[in-house]
Amino acid sequence: MLLHTPSSPCLSLNIIKAQSKPDNVLLLSAFKSLVYNQRIDRSLSLLRGNFIPSSFTRNAASTEAGASVMSTETAETDVLKALSQIIDPDFGTDIVSCGFVKDLQIDEALGEVSFRLELTTPACPVKDMFEQRANEEVAALPWVKNVKVTMSAQPAKPIYAGELPPGLQRISSIVAVSSCKGGVGKSTVAVNLAYTLAGMGARVGIFDADVYGPSLPTMVSPENRLLEMNPETRTILPTEYLGVKLVSFGFAGQGRAIMRGPMVSGVISQLLTTAEWGELDYLIIDMPPGTGDIQLTLCQVVPLTAAVIVTTPQKLAFIDVAKGVRMFSKLKVPCVAVVENMCHFDADGKRYYPFGRGSGSQVVQQFGIPHLFDLPIRPTLSASGDSGIPEAVADPQGEVAKTFQDLGVCVVQQCAKIRQQVSTAVTYDRTIRAIRVKVPDSDEEFLLHPATVRRNDRSAQSVDEWTGEQKLQYADIPEDIQPEEIKPMGNYAVTITWPDGFNQIAPYDQLQMMERLVDVPELSPAQAV
Repeated sequence: MLLHTPSSPCLSLNIIKAQSKPDNVLLLSAFKSLVYNQRIDRSLSLLRGNFIPSSFTRNAASTEAGASVMSTETAETDVLKALSQIIDPDFGTDIVSCGFVKDLQIDEALGEVSFRLELTTPACPVKDMFEQRANEEVAALPWVKNVKVTMSAQPAKPIYAGELPPGLQRISSIVAVSSCKGGVGKSTVAVNLAYTLAGMGARVGIFDADVYGPSLPTMVSPENRLLEMNPETRTILPTEYLGVKLVSFGFAGQGRAIMRGPMVSGVISQLLTTAEWGELDYLIIDMPPGTGDIQLTLCQVVPLTAAVIVTTPQKLAFIDVAKGVRMFSKLKVPCVAVVENMCHFDADGKRYYPFGRGSGSQVVQQFGIPHLFDLPIRPTLSASGDSGIPEAVADPQGEVAKTFQDLGVCVVQQCAKIRQQVSTAVTYDRTIRAIRVKVPDSDEEFLLHPATVRRNDRSAQSVDEWTGEQKLQYADIPEDIQPEEIKPMGNYAVTITWPDGFNQIAPYDQLQMMERLVDVPELSPAQAV
């Protein structure tokens, strides 16, 4: 049972009906203008590192010094308005609202403008477009004579809360490549995807999670083919090939393991979590086939960002892949793409489909996975896997490499969307003293009273695990309680820190069941503090 907060006078909104339709139109227009200017003002305050109240700005305009400040602010506003014309195709909003614009500097006397665009990943597929458009939009301002744009990327860091192992604390996105069936080319896809992302400018690592039959030692050719241990920290030092960090049981000097499942799970967890991965934009995990203990352990130990599914055209492959998709769905890991391998080959001017057609598209249609990629049967693709040089490296301009390039762009864009959705799924709005919730993959946004969320904690500290008796009483939580911090926890929940020091885990499913707030008035800045 969920506890509900009774309606409170402070959370009601008096709706004033407009007298006429023209007044409504004017009011809506004025409101849109006010919101847009406030957004620009907030962007300016973030760039300066402080907040300048609007009343101070208006009063300062009456003095000579204030006029100079206003002149600078007007120039900054012009630049930000120009840059706000550039829309990020992944987030669907402008780059100013996304917070990409950094270190804005203006010399009005010389007509010079310089700033930095800090993107979410160095592998951003539209970074060149951003740089070109930023130059054009700012240069079009009548007083601007010279524009200098610097491109950069955000530091690699996970978005999830919780105690992550030290080796995983500086990895932005972890992508699982899974098939749940052996022999379909999963390792080929994982390795070529990793080197494609590296070619796009990202820092990448590959973890070969198959202890029974590791593929990585065959598919790449690092000079050092043995993993080493740091004697001081007792951590594993990954080997490298062409700038990509590699960890595999096959590099541990053991070859292929003969051991029971629980032992394998422990080995995989140790290899993955104690490796010194350093800063990575993407860690690609080559998952072992199946949906058993090993796969579940990996999904629970590692905060997976997304998964790529590999299949072949046969119906039998589809049945096994469906199990894997359902496993990821239960673990709240979004599957962002399907790769159908060994689809066809061309001969005598015709295209042949030796294993039938439709398995990949069936996965896409049945499970709503947004992207499908086809790989042909090519002797060079198989040979490159055996030679130790991935196809994406051996023939970067070929047709197969082009498919992996498209897959890489897809993974970059989808991971960026997921990170954005997860980081903003649950936030606290101090202006209305309410928790905003917009669950990933949902267009619905709703508000919750903080006290309602705190009273509905279902942990052992609030509810007796044996009897189900509610230990946390309604009156124990003050009506004006406010969260101190909200952090994502995987793709399914957030951790909320309250003033009494309690850390509440709030799953999205539970938040969606709570009583919601409607028509909440916005507080003044003084009230919101």
